[in-house]
Amino acid sequence: MSMTVNEESVVDERTFSVRRTIRIAASIDKVWRAVTQPEHISAWFGQTVLDGAGVGATGTMTFPNYGAVPLRIEAIDEPHSVSYRWGNDDAAGHLHETVDPEHSTVFTFTLEPVGDATQLTVVETGFETTSDPRANLAAHREGWNSELDKLVALFEKRP
Repeated sequence: MSMTVNEESVVDERTFSVRRTIRIAASIDKVWRAVTQPEHISAWFGQTVLDGAGVGATGTMTFPNYGAVPLRIEAIDEPHSVSYRWGNDDAAGHLHETVDPEHSTVFTFTLEPVGDATQLTVVETGFETTSDPRANLAAHREGWNSELDKLVALFEKRP
């Protein structure tokens, strides 16, 4: 079995962003479903519920022992990119019921076909508006490492 090895997330403190690019042994259509459809997102990320599928749809992403993070779809360019705004401010110590556009971050998945695989890049921005930007950058850097490794494992059937 092929074991795809991907670089870890990178923090840019100058732009208050986290970036990670991975390669997934799956078609762009399959990866698109994995990052846009709640039942597929729930298989590798947090338990996701959305009230729709288009821009402006809202919902939550729930993680065990953490709680329900409010979520909103900000932009879609199928099957190339999707952006979500979420209120996942780890350093605040509490979660809001809805997304606060003034104090939240946006993560964008960009997908590109590469042969019979897909290159997925996630960029999360807006940390300067959170309660503790540097702590949140570090936490989300680790989070993207863990969560995107789960996505790769899902397609490659690794534990």
